[in-house]
Amino acid sequence: MIVQALTFYLFSAVTVVAAVMVIAARNPVHSVLFLILAFFNSAGLFVLMGAEFLAMVLVVVYVGAVAVLFLFVVMMLDIDFLELRQGFLHYLPVGGLIGLILLAELLAVAGGWTFAPEAAQSVAAPLPPLAEVPNTDALGRLLYTRYVYLFQAAGLVLLVAMVGAIVLTLRQREGVKRQRIADQLRRRPGEVVEVRQVQPGQGV
Repeated sequence: MIVQALTFYLFSAVTVVAAVMVIAARNPVHSVLFLILAFFNSAGLFVLMGAEFLAMVLVVVYVGAVAVLFLFVVMMLDIDFLELRQGFLHYLPVGGLIGLILLAELLAVAGGWTFAPEAAQSVAAPLPPLAEVPNTDALGRLLYTRYVYLFQAAGLVLLVAMVGAIVLTLRQREGVKRQRIADQLRRRPGEVVEVRQVQPGQGV
């Protein structure tokens, strides 16, 4: 138990420090690297809780795909971060309001655990022992039975966010040839085919 407690405090401390450095780091590449460190330590916490599948998904999906993709995007795009930071004070009131709302929600959750510990037990769904049902099987049963509507709603939110990101970053550039299916279907053979008489011994 002492080794598990020390491991938990080690992973937790590194995760909190890495999460703070994601926000505090001036270089965006350093922020992504600290984010990857936070993901790895969060996966270690999942392993300590017995959720090996969630730990594997966190490492494979977020570290292997999302964080690395974001790292390459930040390194390849020529982004003027000084220009982005010039409007920081303009959005400070809105950001402060959102921060206060999140802080109030975290305090409400922590207060609920402290003053009403039986509330967490009433919300949590009973899970079968790991000896009877594997971790992945139990997670799938829980997601696709009790939380199936919330799971589908989360998928729709992610879909809308993905479409919104594509629309916001889509740029119309001048002089770029694009495929227009309607124009290709309307064209006639005489507009695209030219018959030329080539004399023997001469080029086109």
